[in-house]
Amino acid sequence: MTVALGERVEKLQALLAKAYPEARCELAHRNAYELLVATILSAQCTDARVNQVTPAFFARFPNPQALAHASQEEVEELIKSTGFYRNKAKALLGMAKALVERHGGEVPRDMEAMVQLPGVGRKTANVVLGTAYGLATGIVVDTHVARVAQRLGLTTATDPERIEQELMAFFPKDQWIAVGHRLVLHGRYVCQARKPACSSCVLAEICPRVGV
Repeated sequence: MTVALGERVEKLQALLAKAYPEARCELAHRNAYELLVATILSAQCTDARVNQVTPAFFARFPNPQALAHASQEEVEELIKSTGFYRNKAKALLGMAKALVERHGGEVPRDMEAMVQLPGVGRKTANVVLGTAYGLATGIVVDTHVARVAQRLGLTTATDPERIEQELMAFFPKDQWIAVGHRLVLHGRYVCQARKPACSSCVLAEICPRVGV
């Protein structure tokens, strides 16, 4: 990391902390299981839509044990409006069965075990481990974070895992969870894909606007 880039990253961290002091995951949940389900459902779908679907889902399947015994058709019907519902239903059923069979119905607290669950990659694992358990295993990289990181000139990579590794090298580990939440919110509400609000962006003074 060059001195100039290092200073810019420190400034970025401070600006994000000021703009989003209480940043948190916007998926409604009461425990790690609910967050895991919601995060799987959030693929190619807004958090707002997921939050409309999950109350009925959790009323029907309040824990992994209940979900593990569900039918594909019933799960599909409950989650249809989130899109890609057949694949998501298959992932949810596989995930629930794996939790029951391998982990006593509990969501594991380590990355290696998490990414072995059906439908779970590093992004989903980081969301759950960071938000539900407070474990800084990495930085969440979704489409919003990837876009913001590229526009800020922090990475030229397109692969989420490569982007995550580069971001982890920039920020101290005790900030990984918060930085992830803040970058997600910034990408969702300010640095949007089609019409980034550069004129009102709190990061404008340090942003090279790569690709914008």
